[in-house]
Amino acid sequence: MPLNIDFVTPFVKSTVDFMTTMAQVEVKAGKPFAKTDITAMGEVTGIISMVGEKHTASLAISFTKSAIVAITNNMLGGTIKELEMDVIDTVGEVTNIVTGGAKKLLVLKGYKFGISLPSVILGKGHSVVHTTKAPVVVIPFSTDNGDFFIEICSMSLKKEKVN
Repeated sequence: MPLNIDFVTPFVKSTVDFMTTMAQVEVKAGKPFAKTDITAMGEVTGIISMVGEKHTASLAISFTKSAIVAITNNMLGGTIKELEMDVIDTVGEVTNIVTGGAKKLLVLKGYKFGISLPSVILGKGHSVVHTTKAPVVVIPFSTDNGDFFIEICSMSLKKEKVN
């Protein structure tokens, strides 16, 4: 599995920073692995595209119901129990903020790209289709209230010089 650590690490850092500060949730990142199908690993997923002249990528964050309900309640101070509109809005916001935080770090590494508005998909067993045909790397995260997963799919658009 080709894993571009320079590209993936900012997303992990941005995810951890967001969860610990804004969502007040302690998270533990697991071992990355290659995703082999398009089935979502959670019940609700936010997905966002990133496109530049030399690089294209997408990020999906897929949450188990228990994880995203707890995150939403922490952020909004509520007592939500189901996957309702506030939860769906939270998934979109989390996806946007995590991608924005990663973009800020990636610019320092020479990456330049624009980001789309996030889309949110809901339902057990839904599909997550990334914008490129490149391999998808999954980083699992665990919390006291359940798991979530970030999926990163990235591809260089510039032709590599072959020796």
